Amino acid sequence: MSPRFDAIGLVVSDMAASVAFYRRLGFTVPEGAEREPHVEIGLPGGLRLLLDTEDTVRSFRPQWRAPSGEGRAALALRCEGPDEVDSVYEELVDAGYHGELKPWNAFWGQRYAVVLDPDGNGVDLFAPLEAG
Repeated sequence: MSPRFDAIGLVVSDMAASVAFYRRLGFTVPEGAEREPHVEIGLPGGLRLLLDTEDTVRSFRPQWRAPSGEGRAALALRCEGPDEVDSVYEELVDAGYHGELKPWNAFWGQRYAVVLDPDGNGVDLFAPLEAG
């Protein structure tokens, strides 16, 4: 047996809000996706990001309940450089999304920030710090 990593799935409470967020980040989301119960977004390298509404998940897992508290997973998006981390973070916060962690120079050698998507999932923005 050799299963292979193929997709990342997120359960969303508002498909239109999630589609708008990921489009703002540059994801190529199919037209009309904001009205669908299940959306597949192609990612570089052949992976996919899957978005399913809470109702869709409950259709096959009736006992499913939205988690509460802090998340345990995040999507990490590499930016072109430290300045892009700052500009993407500011653009998202200015658009009304929650900035969880302002950009900073992390001890592991990256410019790093975190914004939450509409459902509270962490989206890490990072870029290697330029060698000085």
